[in-house]
Amino acid sequence: MTKLFGTNGVRGVINQDMSAELALDVGRAIGTFMQGKVAIATDSRTSADMLRALVSGGMTSAGSSVVDLGMLPTPALQYYVKNSGVKGGVMITASHNPPEFNGIKCVDHDGTEMPRKKEEVIERIYGDREFATPSWKEVGSITHLEGVGASYANAIRRAVDRFKIAEAKLNVVLDCANGAGAVTSPGLLDSLGVRAITLNGNPQGTFPGHPSEPTPENLKDLVAVVKATGADLGIAHDGDADRTIFVDDQGNYVYGDQSLSVVASHIVQENQGGIVVTPVSTSSCLEEVVKKHNGQVIYTKVGAPIVARRMMEVQAIFGGEENGGLIFPEHQYCRDAAMTMAKMLEIIAIKGPLSELLKEVPRYCLDKRKLSCPDDKKEWVLEQVEAYFADQRTDATDGIKIFFDGGWSLVRPSGTEPIFRIYSEGKDENTARRCGDECEKVVRQLLEE
Repeated sequence: MTKLFGTNGVRGVINQDMSAELALDVGRAIGTFMQGKVAIATDSRTSADMLRALVSGGMTSAGSSVVDLGMLPTPALQYYVKNSGVKGGVMITASHNPPEFNGIKCVDHDGTEMPRKKEEVIERIYGDREFATPSWKEVGSITHLEGVGASYANAIRRAVDRFKIAEAKLNVVLDCANGAGAVTSPGLLDSLGVRAITLNGNPQGTFPGHPSEPTPENLKDLVAVVKATGADLGIAHDGDADRTIFVDDQGNYVYGDQSLSVVASHIVQENQGGIVVTPVSTSSCLEEVVKKHNGQVIYTKVGAPIVARRMMEVQAIFGGEENGGLIFPEHQYCRDAAMTMAKMLEIIAIKGPLSELLKEVPRYCLDKRKLSCPDDKKEWVLEQVEAYFADQRTDATDGIKIFFDGGWSLVRPSGTEPIFRIYSEGKDENTARRCGDECEKVVRQLLEE
């Protein structure tokens, strides 16, 4: 069976891996599977209109009708799908990938990212060319709907203590990364009574401000403006605004598992316990703060859909990934950058500056690397890494997590790019680097073979 979907949709370089023919036929397969009304939205990439037209055409040719929501953050599309009664949704985005990439991500009828079993049905339809071909009277239609971004922002405003936030009179710097978050986040901050200086607030698919992934090297301007203006917080979204990274009031970049831990600590304290779900790639600091407040952490494979569905199964009070993708079940079961932003503002308004809150989070040093690896070699490389470390304590929940003296490394193939990711952690930089060096050496040797 043809495998189309990675960890987060079908992705590729436009007019290379992601060809017009592929996009059209994926649309036909989705339309055949959905057989009803489907919402579609895009991020700001230059190829957004091309893919939206092709996928929409494919879906309508198979008998499904399309509700075109325009440019929106991924979680705004998911909010609409969850609350509108449509059969599902399609998001045209490649999230944090470089601008030459774009992708097609499917959303289930409940607003969650589509589970793997349903993606496999779409792949089977695509591979077997079993597309629905209704008569000319039964092809689908395309309608355009505006105002979804405002409804989504209003739902977030209602989900937090907006009065506490307004009373705090906070000043922030918001970096929209020239992405879809520019459509909703500035207005949301204004409605919460927060004064915002906006960077890269014009949606532009070449990402001229900086690459769309909110890494330390890409957020130097945000750090500088927070320091220069004395802002209470720096906020950065990725390209499709399902992830948020923060800069604290002292101008320090805050890694995703630190902000995850701050929010988890607050929510677990509010609930006097509860379950928090996160992937095996997350820092040990999360488990320490959750256990301190009588909570429990459950680990999963990497991937927001996996985390979200596990949260549903165990009735978790909170969940998220170490990359800034946080999930608030009272709002919706998906990563949501704007909801993350609003919740952090609420916590700061109630408890004080983020720099002080971070002092309560145990310090671990992280080391993140990636190595190019052809997709067809990933499985073999992973098997060899597991065999190499067979005499050590390991965890095969996702990829292979190797526990060293004082730290650990997670070696796993990316589901969206032809690379291997190596996440390492230690109580100090030398330990984290040593763990990463050991694993990188092994993977590089295997790749040379």
